[in-house]
Amino acid sequence: MGRIGAAEIIFIVLVIILLFGVKKLPEIGHSIGKAIKEFRKAGRELEEDVTKTTQSKDDSAA
Repeated sequence: MGRIGAAEIIFIVLVIILLFGVKKLPEIGHSIGKAIKEFRKAGRELEEDVTKTTQSKDDSAA
């Protein structure tokens, strides 16, 4: 399996346009953007929680 090339991306975009229509694309893009933003935020919060937990365990062990 290789990387996705330009032809494959164009094909995927055309299929999406056919399935959802041109008018729905901005709405779908906005929804995907919000989902990615929330996913990154949750990842940062999880990382902060792990860091705090690790630090508090180190402090109590000392």
